[in-house]
Amino acid sequence: MDYLTFLAAAAAPENPIQEISRTFGLNLHHFIAQCVSFLIVAGLLYKFAYKKVLVILEQRRQTIATSLANADKIKQELANAQVKSQEILSLANVQANKLIEEARAAAAKVQETESQKAIATATQIIAKAKEANEAELARMKGELRKELVRLVAETTARVSGKILTMEDQKRLAEETTRQIAA
Repeated sequence: MDYLTFLAAAAAPENPIQEISRTFGLNLHHFIAQCVSFLIVAGLLYKFAYKKVLVILEQRRQTIATSLANADKIKQELANAQVKSQEILSLANVQANKLIEEARAAAAKVQETESQKAIATATQIIAKAKEANEAELARMKGELRKELVRLVAETTARVSGKILTMEDQKRLAEETTRQIAA
């Protein structure tokens, strides 16, 4: 209990401000001088530093806001550019496919034309070969007739034992030719 009374006596000081000043060694003149110094320094900082810092911070905020707005604008332009590039690519793809189809059609047409030319050339070659073959056959038949007429005339001359005149040879040649043609 003595302890509680001691605390109670200590808890009831005569003046709390005087007790704090005795405990911490507060000197009123120094305290007031420090408060005045603090207010002067705070005023100077406010006037020369704080306002400039606020101005710089405001400029920085505006720069950031402008940058964000520009970033949004650039994002929108990029999106538009991507859409346009996709449109251009799809249009180019369509045109490329159209050109490919046109090229295929032209190639087919050229192939058909060249095939027709080749067929016509082959037909001409075959016709010329037939003509040459017929000419050669006619020439060979003519030679064969001459040779056959000569052989018939010679055989007839040997069999008959007489020399054939030109008239006899013509008559024999005509008869032989008629028999060969029939």
